[in-house]
Amino acid sequence: MSGLLVIGDVVTDVVALHDGPAATGTDTPADIALRPGGSGANTACWAARLGADTRLLARAGYDTGEWHAAQLTKAGVRPHLRIDPERPSAVVIAMVDSTGERSMLTNRGASGHIGAGDWAPDLLDGVGHLHLSAYTMFAEPGLELARLAMREAGRRGIPVSVDPASCGPLRAFGPERFLRESAPASIVIPNLEEALLLADAADPEAAAGTLSAHYGTAVVKLGAGGALLARDGRIVARAAAPPAEVVDSTGAGDAFAAGFLVASMAGSTPEEALRKGCEAGAAAVAQVGARPDPGNFTLLTPIAGLRRKLHH
Repeated sequence: MSGLLVIGDVVTDVVALHDGPAATGTDTPADIALRPGGSGANTACWAARLGADTRLLARAGYDTGEWHAAQLTKAGVRPHLRIDPERPSAVVIAMVDSTGERSMLTNRGASGHIGAGDWAPDLLDGVGHLHLSAYTMFAEPGLELARLAMREAGRRGIPVSVDPASCGPLRAFGPERFLRESAPASIVIPNLEEALLLADAADPEAAAGTLSAHYGTAVVKLGAGGALLARDGRIVARAAAPPAEVVDSTGAGDAFAAGFLVASMAGSTPEEALRKGCEAGAAAVAQVGARPDPGNFTLLTPIAGLRRKLHH
């Protein structure tokens, strides 16, 4: 199987698990864990865990760049990590409630400045698929990089997939503009909210049909509802999500994308690829942090009532 190149972000995730709502003006007890993250990096790590020859193009900061490179290498990813000498790495504070749902405070840091100057043509050598995290596209330098990478992939006949990333920045960027800029991709992998926004649709089936008519293939992630796949305007496959104890939903969509893409690159049927994506997503939500086997990452200020959730 040829390699997978992911273009995306690396982020330092500060994950705070709390039982009730955050109290304004005072303290709220929480378990706090430090994890390496970033949508693109998460997908790359899950893909490597699933056996793909995976490389990641990303930008990290002067403060934690070496740590991020080491964690990617440890996960089996070949990092092409540009260290920004002027900016710190991106940081996300993910506040995870008792249902596993999270809210995020984000500083894009160095990741927001990746650009065409970080590209090298040999990044596509030995690559059979290019995957883009749309976080890269939401700032002008990254958009130029995405255009360049998709153009080069097209010249080599390498298929491209895109994950729309997050509904907030996607809405700010503009759904129609996103559809236009990502048109060279042949696969789009949105969650339900992103799919409904991009397709201006009222239900996932209609959204998948509309998006597949635009891209060729649309894979809509439905969380606990599984996933569905449409090609050329019609639904052709569905998969149910396996049972999972939801501890932290951070990175579940990234893991799904990895499972789906690795299976597809290996020649699996659409149904099997969806199932592999759902299995990877279920594994992700059952742990704290967005990548497989976080191992000995630092756990800060453990609270007894939540500590039982931090099992790996």
